[in-house]
Amino acid sequence: MIEVERILRVDHAGEFAAINIYRSQLYIARHLYKDIVPKLEEMLSHEQQHFDTFDRILQSRDIRHCYALSFWAFGGATLGFLTALAGRNAIWVCTDSIESTVLHHLEWQLDFLEKHDQEVHDAVFSIKADEQEHQEFGRSQGSNSLIYKPIFWVVEKSTEFAIWLSTKL
Repeated sequence: MIEVERILRVDHAGEFAAINIYRSQLYIARHLYKDIVPKLEEMLSHEQQHFDTFDRILQSRDIRHCYALSFWAFGGATLGFLTALAGRNAIWVCTDSIESTVLHHLEWQLDFLEKHDQEVHDAVFSIKADEQEHQEFGRSQGSNSLIYKPIFWVVEKSTEFAIWLSTKL
C-alpha cells in the first residue's frame, strides 16, 4: 500500500535527520556543555535504534528510502550545530519542538496503521515512548523564555516541512 510506504520513508528519513541533529549537538556539547553529553548520547542511541528498525523494514519489503536523505543529513547537522551554539537551553527547546511535532504525526500514523499494517504499526508504536521521553525531557530542561519562542517556532515549522516533503520524495 502506497500510504504505508510513505509512512516508512518519512519515519526513516526523520530518524536519519535526528541522528544528525544529535551528532552535531554532541560535537559542540563535548566542548561547551560536558554535563549534557550523556543524555545526548542516550537520545542519539534511541534514534539510531529507530532508524535501524525502519531501515530493516524498508529493506525487507524492497521499498526505497526517501530521495532527500542527504538533504536531511545536512539539515539535521545544521540545525544541531545552530541550536548547540545558541546554548544548552536551545538544544532542549529544539528537542521539545521536534518531538512535539513528531508525536502529533505518530498519533495519526498509529491510527492509520492499526487498520492497514500491523508490522509497521508495531514499529511506530515501539518508538513512541522514546520520543515522548525526549519531548518531556526537552520541555523540562528547556526554557519558556520569550527568547526561545522563535527557536521553537522555526524548528516546529522546519519539522513540519520536512515531514511534508518526505512524503513527496
